[in-house]
Amino acid sequence: MDDDAKARRDRARLATLIDPPNTAVLTMELQQGVVGEGALLPALVEAVADAGTIDQAARVCGAARGAGARVVHCTAEHRADGAGATENCRIFAMAGKLRREQGIVPTEIGTPGAALVPELGPEPSDVVVARMHGMTPFMSTSLDQMLRNMGVTTIVATGVSVNVGILGLCINAVDLGYQVVLVRDAVAGIPADYADAVIDNSLSTLTTVTTADELCALWAASA
Repeated sequence: MDDDAKARRDRARLATLIDPPNTAVLTMELQQGVVGEGALLPALVEAVADAGTIDQAARVCGAARGAGARVVHCTAEHRADGAGATENCRIFAMAGKLRREQGIVPTEIGTPGAALVPELGPEPSDVVVARMHGMTPFMSTSLDQMLRNMGVTTIVATGVSVNVGILGLCINAVDLGYQVVLVRDAVAGIPADYADAVIDNSLSTLTTVTTADELCALWAASA
């Protein structure tokens, strides 16, 4: 099969996977307190800015809404007193130390840090699923059941970070039986070359990897 024929086959398969009535775009932790001012990991904020991740994710969300696919924002929220949280790994310990020593909780419930970046909305048709513990949005939340109730069989993954959250989201989704499409330029991790390696060597075996341009063009053609 020549390259052109393969590209046409892959495009046709992707178009089938992202049929709007059965597809949801998931944004992962694209919140002010994660990728904006005052975030716990400044290096991730820089990586997101350099890659244009937020703008690309916003494009994907807009195209999904226009085509009739659902947009679901998966957020992390935490109490000011740390109740319900644990420090069983390094990143949670960093957050706990910041809270104890400086009184700062970047994603404190009800604060701007817990809110989505403004480019993403949310729009009235969007769904927001928050979690207060764990690394991934499927962990002890209603996300899986809500998606099933809406008839979703394909998840389009966007957000941060490829290091942990996006990787975990994709593995969980595959384990639960979903098809997963990863938008390469709408995710980010640190350092950037490591994130690329994770996509190329791990996530590409679990997901269908695409770009915002390709995805938005397919949805525009179906609208």
